Amino acid sequence: MENFEIIAQTRTDVGKGASRRLRLSGFIPAIIYGLGKDPASLTIKHNDVQKHLEHEGFYSHILSVTIDGKTEKVVLKDLQRHPYKPVILHLDLLRVSDTQKIQLRIPLHFMNEENCVGVKQGGGVISHHLNEIEISCLPKDLPEFIEMDTQNVQLNDIIHLSDIVLPENVELVDLMHGTDTTHNLPVISVHLAKGDKADEEAEQVEEGEAATEDKKE
Repeated sequence: MENFEIIAQTRTDVGKGASRRLRLSGFIPAIIYGLGKDPASLTIKHNDVQKHLEHEGFYSHILSVTIDGKTEKVVLKDLQRHPYKPVILHLDLLRVSDTQKIQLRIPLHFMNEENCVGVKQGGGVISHHLNEIEISCLPKDLPEFIEMDTQNVQLNDIIHLSDIVLPENVELVDLMHGTDTTHNLPVISVHLAKGDKADEEAEQVEEGEAATEDKKE
């Protein structure tokens, strides 16, 4: 498992001007908060974070941040990017405790899409309604991602949050609020492509018209 370490320094020079100067010198302004402690403003090297972001797991791992020589466990709670430049503008880091549950969004990995029954035998296409989900668990139980096997999904099936097989001690935040349609959201579905459906309906109409002509004759 990848071990992500961040080196940071506290900063007292805050505000838009100070953050702009930081970015121009190759650093990112950040904030760390949580566990009842005071928030602290930080400075982190941009290139260090950029390298970590090449790994999907950085978004859903327990990270080690060393601030002025003292190390704390955190998760990446928010990240702001420049709208069109490959530049990170700001990081939000949330302190975590081994004994307190955290809520974090993690990616879904869809397996066996090329062997999906509804696609191979039914001629359908898979639609992704969600690509990540919010989970609740203790830090030690935090998964890097959750896999969903699509092989046995039939044509016209809709797979919901409640159908996801979760690791032990992991809960879905949405379903903690209820299992009705408001919270039990669709994750994937398999349907005929719109064009295929239209072609199918057109064929049915043509067959009906042909049958009508035969009766007239």
